[in-house]
Amino acid sequence: MTSTMTLGFIGLGVMGGPMAGHLAAAGHTVKAYNRTIRRADAWLAEQQSKGHEVSITATPALAARDADIVFACVGNDEDLHEIALGENGALDAMTAGTLFVDHTTISAKKAREIDQQARQRGLQAVDAPVSGGQAGAENGALAIMCGGTQEAVDCARPVMDSYASRIVHVGDAGAGQTAKMANQMCIAGVLGGLSEAIRLASAAGLDMDKTYEAISGGAAQSWQMNNRWPTMAADEFDFGFAIDWMRKDLGYALEEARQLGLSTPVTALVDQFYAEVQGTGGGRMDTSALISRLPKGGRT
Repeated sequence: MTSTMTLGFIGLGVMGGPMAGHLAAAGHTVKAYNRTIRRADAWLAEQQSKGHEVSITATPALAARDADIVFACVGNDEDLHEIALGENGALDAMTAGTLFVDHTTISAKKAREIDQQARQRGLQAVDAPVSGGQAGAENGALAIMCGGTQEAVDCARPVMDSYASRIVHVGDAGAGQTAKMANQMCIAGVLGGLSEAIRLASAAGLDMDKTYEAISGGAAQSWQMNNRWPTMAADEFDFGFAIDWMRKDLGYALEEARQLGLSTPVTALVDQFYAEVQGTGGGRMDTSALISRLPKGGRT
């Protein structure tokens, strides 16, 4: 257990809210900022009901001022730029020698820019995107892939332990984001195959529970299969990670691949399948809703 600190946390969404809550539960003083006041007030009330030492600030700068470490978990490159470098941004308010940890999934280019801007101000930075979804955040069981110096990651690690089951230092600034791109590409490919497999089993009249039991113990097993097979088969898609966000992440991955001169046809194809679901109004459904674009079929 690390000694208690004063922490800033910017972004109290479905991921950031639980993560900031775990930091407060660990005994840290948490000063939080969220763009949507209603969500910030709800988070504050919940944390205060548990006796946690928390407060809500009016700007990212106020959340960052006098904090030992500042965390961020917002939406995309533009959101991160605004809260970190915009008017009343966090970096200019931070004390030299302190640490900025970004859990947003962004481009590797933006992560490297944030690192450079932090260094110019005498700060340290870690790009630390997460995997595990809303359930992982709520249960304190996220996987975190980190980019930055060893010193910065070592500083962040004992604090991030409060909501992580795995923390891996992948490499220099931007490396965490590139690893997250690989993570999202894997998920997209698995869900593409899983969608077709479920439709095949259902159309053939197989018992879906027994089919899952038969194949989930072998080489086909995956987190997506274990957690989404029953719900995909039942056309239930009300879970934590929306297709809109997956398309944002895959866009970063596809752009990074282009910059590296790589061909990524499977990722590009699944991204277009997700675009089809978005086009029918499914952008806020869970990524497992990829199956919804496939007709059910069946023997006649």
